[in-house]
Amino acid sequence: MSRISLDARTPGAPRPPRVIAASPFVPAPPAPAPTPLVPAPGTPGPYADCTADGAGGLVLDVPGPGGSGGGGACGADGGAVLLRKRHGRGAGASLRLPLTATADGALRAVLPGTTRLREGRWDVYLALPDDVPRRLLPGVCDLRTLAGAAPGDGGGDDLDLDLDPRSRLNVRIPYTTKHGNLSIRAWLRYPHAEAGALLLDDGALVLRGRVYGTRLAATARLEARSRDASVPPVRVPVRASPGPPDRGFCAALLFDALLPGGPGDRVRDLWLRPSEEGEPVRVGRILDDVPDKKQIFAYPARHVEGPEGAVHAVRPYYTVNNNLSVRVSDEGRQPGAARAGNGRVSGA
Repeated sequence: MSRISLDARTPGAPRPPRVIAASPFVPAPPAPAPTPLVPAPGTPGPYADCTADGAGGLVLDVPGPGGSGGGGACGADGGAVLLRKRHGRGAGASLRLPLTATADGALRAVLPGTTRLREGRWDVYLALPDDVPRRLLPGVCDLRTLAGAAPGDGGGDDLDLDLDPRSRLNVRIPYTTKHGNLSIRAWLRYPHAEAGALLLDDGALVLRGRVYGTRLAATARLEARSRDASVPPVRVPVRASPGPPDRGFCAALLFDALLPGGPGDRVRDLWLRPSEEGEPVRVGRILDDVPDKKQIFAYPARHVEGPEGAVHAVRPYYTVNNNLSVRVSDEGRQPGAARAGNGRVSGA
């Protein structure tokens, strides 16, 4: 078989123009454009790292693309972290925190501890010029300054407030919502009664804590108030506990005294009255790094047999606002429980 050359041509014919084939190698792509700080809809949103300073302040860092600071100019053009109070209306329901560029190319917004936030939940957005605000996702949250701040847990003594009525206890805890977004739980209280160690002793609930923004007199009382307004509160004296003078307290509530006095008497909210003439202060736990304690702090129930033989389960719990309450529910009849006080008490 003869070979046919691709260059074969008729003798004397003019040489055809030479065609240079395209190179089989793909040229290097141009340098990629900087990744936008706010991605297109449907892609994961920007995120913020949060650092708590222990005095109610928060620092939110939004990393630039690849750490190159590609969004730094946005801060100079009016970019901000936008806080919106959930279900909030009117003045004070939103707050803009200006963004500034950091040395490592991130964008930083600062929420000072002196800035007032109404109590509630605040959703966090990134608001850049000429763009709609986008929800921020949570990055790394450094809350070490908040952990262990509650009294009775080895902390809280270094957090002090004067008695200036203009002062407020500002507490902010960043957290991840059920949809994976970044939000901030805020409390604004003055005065405040912080719950510490809680012990379910034989026949009684023993509570330790500390007050802020007020002092305890010899007539101070712990009150268990029914949500049924027709039922009188249960009042017990408090005694001083270790800590700053006139601030630490300890009180014991007998389970028998918490038994329901009517069909609507199922929940008792705990309040601390610092003196005979003083206004009561709601007892809660907000000085730590746990924003929602209702599902985290689970206490066992104590079964108490009433005078007519009905058995009730008495269980302390934290409400959705991290306030301390006690729930009493009917358990039917349970004979043979151990005797304690005027009723019979057994563990759950």
